[in-house]
Amino acid sequence: MKRLIAAAAIAVGFAGAAFADPAIGTWKTQVDDGNYAYVKMSKCGAALCGTIARTFNSSGEFKSANIGKQLVWDMQSQGGGSYKNGKIWQPSTGKVYKSKMSLSGNALKVSGCVGPICKKQTWSRVN
Repeated sequence: MKRLIAAAAIAVGFAGAAFADPAIGTWKTQVDDGNYAYVKMSKCGAALCGTIARTFNSSGEFKSANIGKQLVWDMQSQGGGSYKNGKIWQPSTGKVYKSKMSLSGNALKVSGCVGPICKKQTWSRVN
């Protein structure tokens, strides 16, 4: 009986890992206004959200007031590495944009749009 329970627990653990969202992890943004960040992407309900975990400038890592703030939220997986219906905050301007993302290997293409005008970045996976 103990073996059966242990086997079931291991199977559930592997199933959870198999269904983990591939965009979950830490991503390095491109430089924006002289700074870049490590963004930790994680599940938030049925959506995906990203929080600023570390910040850097030309001198190296620094403690920005933005650490811990949400940068991405409400991102909905569409399958196949595609995400949409999210929001993204641009710290350098304080503006929030409609956002979508596309995952390909260790590259996450992120865009924030106002109407037909979009800003785009490609983030690289840190872990």
